[in-house]
Amino acid sequence: MNTSNNFFGFNPFAEAWSGRLAMVGFYAAIVIELVTGKGVLHFWGLM
Repeated sequence: MNTSNNFFGFNPFAEAWSGRLAMVGFYAAIVIELVTGKGVLHFWGLM
């Protein structure tokens, strides 16, 4: 992957990192739900 491109905007480098961070967030939400027995919004008191 070419890292000489910009870090922002619609380019392959930024899109790859966006996807990786989304996967981390998704797995974190699953772990929170498994550990606490509540959804993420419930866990944070938003529902």
